[in-house]
Formats: sequence, structure tokens, C-alpha cells
Amino acid sequence: MSKSSLAVSVDSRILVVRQQKVILDTDLAELYGVPVKRLNEQVKRNRERFPSDFMFRLTDEEQESLRSQNATSKSGRGGRRYAPYAFTEHGAIMAATVLNSEQAVEMSVFVVRAFVRLREMLATNEKLAAKIDELEQRLDTHDASIQDLIEAIRQMMLPEPATGRKIGFVLPAAKPGP
Repeated sequence: MSKSSLAVSVDSRILVVRQQKVILDTDLAELYGVPVKRLNEQVKRNRERFPSDFMFRLTDEEQESLRSQNATSKSGRGGRRYAPYAFTEHGAIMAATVLNSEQAVEMSVFVVRAFVRLREMLATNEKLAAKIDELEQRLDTHDASIQDLIEAIRQMMLPEPATGRKIGFVLPAAKPGP
């Protein structure tokens, strides 16, 4: 697999769960070239290296949500007994160190770069969203001004209400001739 396709492969595995960018243990194990069982064994043996901001287990609701989004296997049909672990960027790096395999160390570089690219994309999107909000506010202001102008023109076009007094010349009544 080429480096660019590998980077895309890593990028596509990063998910947002609990407002954090994470990669699931199954994807991380595949990238690091180890069975999921081995990855999770090493994590359990080195639990002190994985605080809650490095890794957490998905809740049933989160797992169900991901399952419905990604069409993964259903429990009871070859599914997992336990909810998967979700590794943050720091947890993914730490996993490479506890696995201590050449592929894990090499792949951790790609994982870190994927997290960095995602962070940059999100920052760019936030700036773009802010610009769009600013433009919408300007348009709203301009729309209100245009609406006020149109209303003033409409008011000027209305006929003046009758005041009871007529304006203009009144011809005197014709006098009968001699």
C-alpha cells in the first residue's frame, strides 16, 4: 500500500466520539499489524499508561450508534462480547509503544499525522463557518434596510387621505346674461 493511500486509510478510521477524535481498537490493531486480542492484552497489562484521556471503552449506545452507521456485525452473530476501546491520539501513540513491534512504531507516525490533518481540517472549517455567519449577519442587516426602504416607497405611493377640504379653483357660478 502506498504512503498516500495508507494516509487516507488512517484518516477514514478516525471517528468523533464524545467530542473527541478517536480510533477504535479494531482499526488500530489492523493498522499496527496485530490481533485485537493482543492489543487489548497489552493495554490491560499496561493500564497505568492509558488514563481516561488516552483511551475509554464505548458505551452500549455509542457502540450501537457506530454499528448502525458503519453496518458492523451485530452482537450474537460473530460480534464482540465487550464494547471496543476508543483511543485518542495520545492513546494510539502509547499503544504503539506497548506493542513494541516495528510495524506499530512505523504506523504510529501515520496515525499521528492523520490526527493532525483532521485537527487542521476542523480548524479550517471553523474559520469558514465563522465567515459564513458574518456574511449572513451582513445580509440580514442589508435585507432589513432594503425592506425599510421598500416600505417607505410604498407609503409614498399611497393616495393622500381626504381631509374634507378640496384643493384647487372653484369656478364661480355663471351669471345669467342681460
